[in-house]
Amino acid sequence: MTDRSGGGVVLDAYPELSDGQLARLRAYGTPDELEAGEAAFAAGDPTYDLIVIEQGAIEVVRAATLNAPEASVVTFGPGAFVGELGILTGQYTYLTARVVERALVHRISPPQLRRLMAEDPELSDLLLRAFLARRRRLSAGPAARVLQIIGSELDSEALALRTYAGRRVLPHVWLDTDFLEGGSLMRAAGLRTEDLPAVIAPERTLLRATPGILAEYLGLSYRPASDKPADLTVIGAGPAGLAAAVYGASEGLRTILLDAVGPGGQAASSARIENYLGFPTGLSGAQLAENAVAQAMKFGAQISTPCEITALDTDGEHLAALLADGTRISSRAVIVATGARYRTLPLEGWERFEAAGISYAATELEARGCGGQPVTVIGGANSAGQAALFLASSDRLVTLAVRGADLAAKMSRYLVDRILADPRIEVRAATEVTRLEGEHVLERITLTHRTTRDEETRACRGLFCFIGAEPATGWLTGVAVDRHGFVRTDVELTPDDLDGTWAALGRSPFPFETRVPAVFAAGDVRHGSMKRVASAVGEGASAVSSAHRAIGARSRHDQVRD
Repeated sequence: MTDRSGGGVVLDAYPELSDGQLARLRAYGTPDELEAGEAAFAAGDPTYDLIVIEQGAIEVVRAATLNAPEASVVTFGPGAFVGELGILTGQYTYLTARVVERALVHRISPPQLRRLMAEDPELSDLLLRAFLARRRRLSAGPAARVLQIIGSELDSEALALRTYAGRRVLPHVWLDTDFLEGGSLMRAAGLRTEDLPAVIAPERTLLRATPGILAEYLGLSYRPASDKPADLTVIGAGPAGLAAAVYGASEGLRTILLDAVGPGGQAASSARIENYLGFPTGLSGAQLAENAVAQAMKFGAQISTPCEITALDTDGEHLAALLADGTRISSRAVIVATGARYRTLPLEGWERFEAAGISYAATELEARGCGGQPVTVIGGANSAGQAALFLASSDRLVTLAVRGADLAAKMSRYLVDRILADPRIEVRAATEVTRLEGEHVLERITLTHRTTRDEETRACRGLFCFIGAEPATGWLTGVAVDRHGFVRTDVELTPDDLDGTWAALGRSPFPFETRVPAVFAAGDVRHGSMKRVASAVGEGASAVSSAHRAIGARSRHDQVRD
């Protein structure tokens, strides 16, 4: 096997299968003979089969682009399988598998692959590890040029596009028009400033591209898989929603997961989570989301993003999520896990500096835009502490501005101790940001002490905002919420919340159930939640258990009524 993805062969990406494993794998496929020069699958195909090679060789290639010739990615021989994560995500095929030596292969269709994953845990784990490892390697090698995102570093729409591509783990490259390669490609493609951001792909160029336009082009937007209602629709793909999708699909519920942005929620903005059970060395929010998405798809969950949900119709025979484009997704149960949106400060220039200095996440993507210049993190909870430590790890000066007088009031002790011991981090307690300055990008901020009102203006290339959030429930009607908009569930519901519907059902709300039967809330959107990744995961899993009970209770109720 020859790997041209920028490094040596990785065991997880290209595992050597035993004769027994190959025999079990081939049993799920259909034999096919391919002549040299034929394509086992081609870029642009709506889907493709997992190809298991018994004899011959197949080369995977990336088509020529405006600024690069066709590139060989990897060549597979006997005993190998051809395929990666796109088989599970449903993404349109973006590489071509060309036969270079007459081949006898076994084709495993996506439905058969899902059956394999349900029936053979050993092969399932092996394939899933390979799919994930291959996607990472594709993102670092010549295959990444299959999608070239071009725009300005200071454009919020370009940032949204890059964030989406990152959250969906799409092989791509970013080209800034302010630098030589980006400017050259812009001219070669005949692009104007008003066309940006743009995505240059082998078949076409997407102008004024948005995450929704890119998702539609790639086949990642919502596509009905059946005329029948789903068993479970999960709205929101943060930790709670991802956990609900994993547990729902693994328990045999036909599960649909929707999110207006992309997988990960607020957790995706965390550079390092160190207090999550089972990961003593920590993991990033992006890693957590990537693994959870793969796990959910392994069990057959359908994940569609971005999908903006505008309403939840609870009046029909089945619940129905209504999308912004008018699509109606019917379901027997719904879990609302939309989390919360970051708060902003009422400062002049705030919107102007978003994507030009102000960020709500601290990952490598946002940090690169700041170079080695001083930055400021505002917030006093764990997410702010994690951001400060991550940013300081690149040897830049970090100011942590906290409104409260005590850093330990809302932050875990292990983070407080590390922050206080790090000479690159200056903690400013009882302090708030009161002014923003800069011509095209954020250059300076003013810090004001809340008690003395003393002011200090200092250099700041990046302002990282972690000052809390508001529940994303503006689209949701019919459920009971507290005075802040968080959804009340089960024991938090009052007798006034529960109408005659519940008496007719002959039961009380199950844990995490809202005042609307079979509609549940989990994670940060729920009143009383702990606002921690681990608790959100637990709530998402527990809500599935209750949803299962509600579906069963409804079925029994309908049978008695009939």
